[in-house]
Amino acid sequence: MSEVLDVAVRLVAVLAAFLVLPLAVGQAEHKVMAHMQSRLGPMYAGGFHGWLQLVADGVKFVQKEDTVPAAADRTIFRLAPGIALVPYLVALVAVPIGPGLVGQDLDLGLFFVLAVMSVGVVGTLMAGWASANKYALLGGMRTAAQLLAYELPFVLAAASVAMAAGTLSLTGIVDAWEPWWLLWQLPGAIVFFVAGLAELARPPFDMPVADSEIVFGPYTEYGGLRFAFFLLAEYAGIVLLCALTAVLFLGGWKGPWSGEIGWIWTLAKTMALALVVIWFRVAFPRLREDQLQRLAWTVLVPLALAQLALTGVIAVL
Repeated sequence: MSEVLDVAVRLVAVLAAFLVLPLAVGQAEHKVMAHMQSRLGPMYAGGFHGWLQLVADGVKFVQKEDTVPAAADRTIFRLAPGIALVPYLVALVAVPIGPGLVGQDLDLGLFFVLAVMSVGVVGTLMAGWASANKYALLGGMRTAAQLLAYELPFVLAAASVAMAAGTLSLTGIVDAWEPWWLLWQLPGAIVFFVAGLAELARPPFDMPVADSEIVFGPYTEYGGLRFAFFLLAEYAGIVLLCALTAVLFLGGWKGPWSGEIGWIWTLAKTMALALVVIWFRVAFPRLREDQLQRLAWTVLVPLALAQLALTGVIAVL
């Protein structure tokens, strides 16, 4: 009975984090991006600096009519938002935020998280294909192209850390992490973070949803609650990418007094990286599709391979 209760408590904690942290990142994007652009951002919902803006947006989405295009593949069109959202919830189960603070500590945790994260992109591809809209289809094809280009450097950079730690367990990687890893694993960290942004189609890699070119890409025909699910999936993906980067490359919960407040260190590193994601959206213009592919195959893949070779040499020596 105690084991069942322990599992239930862990799952409830993961679900709460999944519902709260993406909203925190979304609210930060509203306000931080506004200040970066010298404007106020939301100010009225909730009374104090618009702190309830995302909740108000959610209520608005619920009230909107749910429509399905007449020519759409109705089943796939309706399933796509769930396929895009659920993998990030499942992956979050295996990401530790402190010693013993993890939904489920898996021996192959890194492999599990990377495999599940890639499924979320399939939901966006399904949305583009099922919408019976040429702009949505083009956005879906761009999503598939980005997945093919950036999954390789993403996995190679993660493999470098796993090789250095000698384990695929995320908890084991944090236990093996040392501060000097910040130096010799830095190229891998940059590759991992940039490739992750591309997989999430975040600026400057948001070609699949380029509103100035293809309306809103795969999401053009979506409205109401289904569109809200895609937005939640985007922010959940940001949280997962930043948490995974913090665990793999920044020592996770390690820091001063980490034995007492280790989980605070993990959350602080995650939110700091989320601010970097927001800054990228403000500071960099959108790349062209050919520039994105060139960056992946001529810069990130060779850099990831070089990092993997360096890690292999150091591990042997």
